[in-house]
Amino acid sequence: MTRILGIDPGSRFTGYGIIESDGYNSEYVTSGCVKAIEESWSQRLGVIFNGIQELLIQYAPDQVAIEKVFIHRNVDSALKLGQARGAAICAVVNRSIAIEEYTPTEIKQSVVGKGNAAKEQVQHMIQVLLK
Repeated sequence: MTRILGIDPGSRFTGYGIIESDGYNSEYVTSGCVKAIEESWSQRLGVIFNGIQELLIQYAPDQVAIEKVFIHRNVDSALKLGQARGAAICAVVNRSIAIEEYTPTEIKQSVVGKGNAAKEQVQHMIQVLLK
């Protein structure tokens, strides 16, 4: 079984989920979020980096999947999301773990079967697939 850490980066809440998979069957391990609610932006990035590092140490995933940044209407939000994503990627690369990047559309397509699925549809399918 391969242990996979999935990361959904955010500037205040970086979501994660860990599964084990043999390529046919997948089992839920854990999920949650790294809460970066500090006032200072640099402190928030440090919290994301350290939080992902702790997950990597505690759960020792074989691979990591992270969501790619998509275009935001607000440039400032896109830059912050990119920096949060960068902090998470640096934590993974620092531990020499393989990392793959996926667009939100690719993730929705693989889980629900359509790339424009609503978050609720993705949540429902994840619950069904991981029991």
